Amino acid sequence: MNGENKNLKAVTLGNHREGVWQYVKRHPLLYLMLLPGCIYFIVFHYIPMYGVVIAFQDFKVTRGLFGSEWVGLENFRLAFSSSEFYRILKNSLCISLLRIIFGFPAPIILALLLNELRSVAYKRVMQTVMYLPHFVSWVIAAGLVMNLLASDGVVNMIIKKAGGQTIMFMQTKELFWPLIVITDIWKSAGWGAIVYLAALTGIDPQLYEAARIDGANRLQCVFRISLPCITNTIVILLILRMGGILCNGFEQIWLLSNATIRTVSDVFETYNYRVGLIGGRMGYTAAIGMFQSIVGLVLIFSTNLFARSLGERGLF
Repeated sequence: MNGENKNLKAVTLGNHREGVWQYVKRHPLLYLMLLPGCIYFIVFHYIPMYGVVIAFQDFKVTRGLFGSEWVGLENFRLAFSSSEFYRILKNSLCISLLRIIFGFPAPIILALLLNELRSVAYKRVMQTVMYLPHFVSWVIAAGLVMNLLASDGVVNMIIKKAGGQTIMFMQTKELFWPLIVITDIWKSAGWGAIVYLAALTGIDPQLYEAARIDGANRLQCVFRISLPCITNTIVILLILRMGGILCNGFEQIWLLSNATIRTVSDVFETYNYRVGLIGGRMGYTAAIGMFQSIVGLVLIFSTNLFARSLGERGLF
């Protein structure tokens, strides 16, 4: 009897494998389209993972990966015993949390507002206008921001006209974090709304029709239909966002910061650039980068577990 069950199982598995292979042969273009993405991740993400050994070495470019001296956990000890590390950790966490609190809901709200527009032409124009900042490089965007907020810029001219005093926006520590969050929202909210708009278009229109028949207004439709139907999309993107909580990007912060406000503007990316690439301490900064990755991985699994405990599907 057990032998028959094993044979039946083997036949079933064989048919399943054959079915998968037949599917691949029937849809070769789908897998061909997938190939460039797979190659990209293999070449630029998986193969370079071998470089993590730099975190355990006194890495010298002239000696390479195999010739550099092995120092074990010394780089991690130096990082965790440095006061600079905890200052940068604080800056990175605070900026990331502010971005999540204020920046993460922005594309959701924007998508809901765009979804409520009845004029198709006006909706397309607004979408185009809101997507445009995404295609402006941070070099240009930072230049615009610095010119607008300069001591003789447009903003200070308006303040002076109103009877106020000149504000040194780019040299004031208290204004740097709000400036980062606001400029990030301006540049990314429109592009981020695309995913939520796609999710909103998948909602059955009959749900809205039934709600209106029952007397629901547009605001009630948003909170009782639109938001619940895209909750899973929001949860998945939030889980992914939590994985990068210690990653704030390099360009924006590097271009908008200066030596005057470095105590609040320095994050892991800018610190690693100064100390690792320019200062030559690559093993030390590789250890910090590994710490970022481990924290991100733990947060992804923790947030996913928490989401599933609340009844959401989560990422996996």
